[in-house]
Amino acid sequence: MTDECFVHPRLAALYDPLDPDRGDLDPYLGMAEKFRARRVLDIGCGTGVFALLLADRGIEVVGVDPARASVDVARGKPGAERVRWICGDATTLPPLRVDLATMTANVAQAIADPQTWRRTLQGAREALRPGWHLVFESRDPAVRAWEEWNREASYAVTVVPGVGEVESWVELVEVSGPLVTFRWTYVFRADGQVLTSDSTLRFRGRQEIEDELTVLGYEVEDVRDAPDRPGREFVFVARRP
Repeated sequence: MTDECFVHPRLAALYDPLDPDRGDLDPYLGMAEKFRARRVLDIGCGTGVFALLLADRGIEVVGVDPARASVDVARGKPGAERVRWICGDATTLPPLRVDLATMTANVAQAIADPQTWRRTLQGAREALRPGWHLVFESRDPAVRAWEEWNREASYAVTVVPGVGEVESWVELVEVSGPLVTFRWTYVFRADGQVLTSDSTLRFRGRQEIEDELTVLGYEVEDVRDAPDRPGREFVFVARRP
């Protein structure tokens, strides 16, 4: 199931205003340039921020996401016609031949079901041309980031154009082994509507991810820090031989 914050039209429209700083995407843009990728598959493209940044650089992009409301937001942005948008996931892609496949932000961890995760990695591999790369990030479970997910640390009031003031905060719901569930709450002050969105992330260890990539036929070229979150996340660079 896809989280309400991505599938509910009113919440999908809030995604960008509530998270305007996307400096976390800069390293991915840098890798696309370093690898000289001309065709990119953006898995879990959401509202299309990264896909459109790539398109601005003349790169051919396919953005795929299962949340129709988020894809609709992406399709409504300037320059969206330059991207091929697919409402779906990487397990059922049409035939593609790309130079780079990416999963930015929390996409890899949001694929919590082990079988779906494996099929996603397989789908990305099939889409890649031999010799080209899959890049994604995942939080280091040893850091226990979820211990910081509480109302006191996250509460904010954001003025959203055309919407008004929106209160938002996150609260931890449950930690069950590698699965962490949390709930975002949104209060629209203009009309008093309150919406919530529950999310579950799977926290996989570095070796677990490397082993799975290897079993599925990837070569793990590098595991590096996220430059904007040193010591907190792994960034995996894997190649289809």
